[in-house]
Amino acid sequence: MSIHPLRTLLLGFVFFHCVPVALGQSKPIKMFLECNCEKNYIRQEIDFISHVRDQDLANVQLNIYDIANGSGGRTYKLDFVGKDVYDGVLLKREYDTNANMTPDEVRKGLAVAIKSGLLRYLVDSDLGENITYQINRDGQAKLQDIDFDDPWNNWIFEVYGAAELEKEASRRNFEYEVGFETDRVTEKWRIRGDFEMSQATSNFVRDEEEFSSSRERYYGFGSVVRSLSDHWSAGIFAGADYNTFNNLDVALNLTPAVEYNIFPYREVLRREIVFAYKIGYLHNDYIETTIFGKDRESLFNHSLDIQVRYRQPWGNLYSRLRASSFLNDFSKNRTQLFGRLSIRIIKGLAVRFSGRVEYIQDQINLPAGDASLEDLLLQQKQIATDFELGFSVGLSYTFGSAFNNIINTRL
Repeated sequence: MSIHPLRTLLLGFVFFHCVPVALGQSKPIKMFLECNCEKNYIRQEIDFISHVRDQDLANVQLNIYDIANGSGGRTYKLDFVGKDVYDGVLLKREYDTNANMTPDEVRKGLAVAIKSGLLRYLVDSDLGENITYQINRDGQAKLQDIDFDDPWNNWIFEVYGAAELEKEASRRNFEYEVGFETDRVTEKWRIRGDFEMSQATSNFVRDEEEFSSSRERYYGFGSVVRSLSDHWSAGIFAGADYNTFNNLDVALNLTPAVEYNIFPYREVLRREIVFAYKIGYLHNDYIETTIFGKDRESLFNHSLDIQVRYRQPWGNLYSRLRASSFLNDFSKNRTQLFGRLSIRIIKGLAVRFSGRVEYIQDQINLPAGDASLEDLLLQQKQIATDFELGFSVGLSYTFGSAFNNIINTRL
């Protein structure tokens, strides 16, 4: 993983100590940082530059993109862009974490990766004469002794469980879930498995009459995906489900799929336009007879999924469109559209939008008859609907001192 070269500079990287720059110097580094990380910690650890809160005030802009990796951690891509006196100075760094690392280890390693990227700018700045270099020989020796044979063969496992109890005068809710997840990721393959048991019980009292209802689910899903090229992938998905909310006693599915990314997969942290097509077999046994008079049925269905994602200095964009239907009856279909947009307007001002709309015509699993009052009040069974929609908008504005690097977390 790239975490080791960044930490030890094996490899040639440099750890350095710098003296803070005076305000009167002609080429101070003013950095704007955009990341999903502990910014206060970064400002505290890298105190030899000026951290600005608006990218228009910066002469070095750092965007950090992160995504889950095959070791159960995250991969951070660091993009440094120079402006003004550092115009044209572009650098890229990469930092990998794994599931065994603590949050403190993650943030320390990320700070080291940022420092190594800043070295190029520091050499050109007025701080260049104040830099001292130190090669971490101890870390280099440790790396040479590492046995890179992986006894787990790239497999990651996770066991989890949770329980929640809520109680008030007229209502009581209890929920629990336990599960097991496994994941194996290599350059060519990704193999996943998910297994979960969950139950939710609700009680509601009205006019001294008590209503009770429960929801249970047990499911297992697995997938195998093979990378075919820089743009193409193919895979197969399988699952089994018991779900009282969806009126499913047994639901089995087997679905092959193919995916095409317009951009190479190595650019996925910054941009992607992905088309995925799935076609598969579905067998349902129902708990109650459905509105179509079915106790069980076997069907073929297919879907087309389009995802667009851009992460840029001006903001982030994510959108997903999914259309699906049953092959024996195209009138039973569903269309889903979701979008999220964050735009930086002017200094300190950002606006965020998100929305979703879903057109639903494929609820073949709905039980016949009317839903009970308990299920309506406690929302423990799926109810017929033609659509679902939602929309949100947010606005934030930050103003004040743009050059304050002091960290103080006291009361």
